[in-house]
Amino acid sequence: MRYTEEIEIALPREEVVRLFLDRESMPKWQKGLRSIEPVSGEPGEVGARTRLVFVTGRRRIEMIETILANDLPETFHATYDAKGVHNVCENYLYEVGPDRTRWVSPNVFELRGATKLVGTIFRGAFPRETRAQMRRFKEFAEHGADVRGDGGERS
Repeated sequence: MRYTEEIEIALPREEVVRLFLDRESMPKWQKGLRSIEPVSGEPGEVGARTRLVFVTGRRRIEMIETILANDLPETFHATYDAKGVHNVCENYLYEVGPDRTRWVSPNVFELRGATKLVGTIFRGAFPRETRAQMRRFKEFAEHGADVRGDGGERS
């Protein structure tokens, strides 16, 4: 499954990049993110692997991020692997004005096993979740919004 989402953020690209890379702030805009643990390589560098653990409701999702390219401020590409899911996520950050950045994110999801069946039934859920995450980042970047403030999302 392939799709592209994009959003415009009312901040200079350098500030968007700074916030995007700030691992300490990630739980503020990535709903349910509980832990970020380097597995191998130098964090932020091509080839580095990081374990991300999310908790949503009663479900715990563990995934491994592998950085494919880090040419920020222009691009950041990574794969995310979880049980039954392989996601290639590209991120492009474009200056569209002195205080505006457009974030474009093409995604490819490869689903296996039972996840493939669920993905077929709920095909629209993947782009919706990407769009929601991008909106959460925008709200965090522009207004300091913290998704953990919704009653129980704190680590």
